[in-house]
Amino acid sequence: MRLDCGCCGRRLPPSSREAVICSFECIFCVACAAEVLDQRCPNCGGELVRRPVREASVSV
Repeated sequence: MRLDCGCCGRRLPPSSREAVICSFECIFCVACAAEVLDQRCPNCGGELVRRPVREASVSV
């Protein structure tokens, strides 16, 4: 899983709710997706959607 915005370089840890992803798994921050990229991946032209959050592992 990529951890930085492919546009501005902002850090996007797995628990971040500020990340979007395309079907080719390119990662961008929500600000770049909305303000710079018009919700389209510049690499594949695919739609950018909210990336699922991966919380820290919990021991059972």
